[in-house]
Amino acid sequence: MTTLKEQLRADLTTAMKARDTLTSSTLRMVLTSVTNAEVSGTQARELSDEEVLTVLTSEAKRRREAATAFEEGGRAESADKERAEAEVIARYLPEQLTADEIARIVTAAVEQTGAAGEGMRAMGKVMGVVQPQVKGRADGGAVAAEVRRQLG
Repeated sequence: MTTLKEQLRADLTTAMKARDTLTSSTLRMVLTSVTNAEVSGTQARELSDEEVLTVLTSEAKRRREAATAFEEGGRAESADKERAEAEVIARYLPEQLTADEIARIVTAAVEQTGAAGEGMRAMGKVMGVVQPQVKGRADGGAVAAEVRRQLG
């Protein structure tokens, strides 16, 4: 079984041979981010698949935010490029949760923590239960918004 990092490298080679510039440049950027994460800190180490997934998630988020910023700035061509890169990265992310699935997870977490009557003070408690369940499968902002909505 290959690791996620090995899969990224193999796909980069395939994209380069196929002269797919979008995929190859995106995968190069992602692999650079993975390498940077590996050498950051006090000691260099190999990232686990879960840690590589965290890097991929942050790269996808960065592309979505950049696309939004370019769109607001009237630079549609740059926004389209960022969205295309986000689509390449999304191939390696687990299937994203729907709004209904997020709502069900948050509802269960609110019940589990007994936070129903506490209001916004319980947000940290609920998020602590929800985050491990949705990691890499949902945008943190969307999850936080749902928690806020349910806590009132």
